[in-house]
Amino acid sequence: MSDVAIVMGSISDLKIMQNTIDVLNELGVSFETKVISAHRTPQEMLDFARSASNDFKVIIAGAGGAAHLPGMIASSTTLPVIGVPVPSRYLKGMDSLLSIVQMPAGVPVATVSIGEAGAKNAAILATKICALNNQTYQKSLSDYVEVMHDKSIESGKNLG
Repeated sequence: MSDVAIVMGSISDLKIMQNTIDVLNELGVSFETKVISAHRTPQEMLDFARSASNDFKVIIAGAGGAAHLPGMIASSTTLPVIGVPVPSRYLKGMDSLLSIVQMPAGVPVATVSIGEAGAKNAAILATKICALNNQTYQKSLSDYVEVMHDKSIESGKNLG
């Protein structure tokens, strides 16, 4: 059993979702990665969402374009779902963002920013959720924040 499921609508989303994978690896969080399309494999998506609570604590779903994957998963599970808007070719991810963030009442999807920063933040948010009952993850998050702090201080020293 892994704590986090990373689901993307298409393998082309991996370019952005790799940021989620990298941060979860850095934080030492257990995860599994899957490609499941709300439009091309709807039955597999529903099967995954309905059984996800047996295997995971949080789902991170990245999707571009119409971006129905996060909302459809959220409608079929009681687990928290974090949606990552993947930039699209023509609308630069605004279509994805609006599709994910504008959920009807009763079907929440925590939504992060478009693209790489959002993918990283999704990993951090998922870790924070899992850290509620996991001291190892709490320590990993504290260390991560300390490293960010130190890098920020160091970058300012190089200004001259």
